[in-house]
Amino acid sequence: MRGWWRDLTDLVLPAECGGCGRARSVLCPRCRTALNGGAPRRVRPVPEPSGLPVVHAAARYADEVRAALLAHKERGVLALAAPLGAALAGAVRAGLREAGTGVGGLGPVRGRGPVLLVPVPSARRAVRTRGHDPARRIALAAAGELRRTGTSARVLAVLRQRYAVADQSGLGARQRLDNLAGALAVVPGGGRLLCGGGPVVLVDDLMTTGASLTEAARAVRAANRTVKSAVYPAVAGEGREERKTGPRMAGSNGGGGVIREAICAAVVAASPDSFEINRN
Repeated sequence: MRGWWRDLTDLVLPAECGGCGRARSVLCPRCRTALNGGAPRRVRPVPEPSGLPVVHAAARYADEVRAALLAHKERGVLALAAPLGAALAGAVRAGLREAGTGVGGLGPVRGRGPVLLVPVPSARRAVRTRGHDPARRIALAAAGELRRTGTSARVLAVLRQRYAVADQSGLGARQRLDNLAGALAVVPGGGRLLCGGGPVVLVDDLMTTGASLTEAARAVRAANRTVKSAVYPAVAGEGREERKTGPRMAGSNGGGGVIREAICAAVVAASPDSFEINRN
């Protein structure tokens, strides 16, 4: 009976910390500090892809943080979604503050829709193999954390892969960009959903080269160009001329000028060297 009960509780409660392996803890205090102990920072991969939006990360992808992300993604330790989502919510708030949206931990969005978290989709075969979509699950947890702390937010899973791509693991930065070019698209009707809400934040669990977020941003911008009521100009990677000549909309958001909605990105973790770059 005791052995049966232990096996049952292992299905509900983690047998060990997802970061360091300490017994009977989802994430021990030391590993929680590694994940959430520092302020989220802006990160830039080297080289930085053209079209990559501004990205904020909660932690460096190393040691305990790396172990926790892999445990959630590859081993299906779903209890880790909550602390990973809380970390992602912090990175979302940092991105929104820098984008000047008036939200991001500064109170509810007034006079417009909720913050829209758009997860970068996993490949269908990866979802089948893992039994879940890690980025979407963490995004749902992050949206819940944002709402709990007073920021209206929802997950809008409108990105889909148009075709299968090669495994990214063995590819370099340029090869990853080429591999993903044109691979993502917004589902039919998704563009209007994106334009009907508040700031758009692309979210993922991890950024290494920035190829996935760059392609996701391209797909969202392409969808938004087909909807005349609104547009989300890039925060980074695009020149002033595009911002000056972008579509205009009268009203409280546009004021007759270029619409000031945000498209930025947030991740739980990024490669350590992306934290070291400080360029204007």
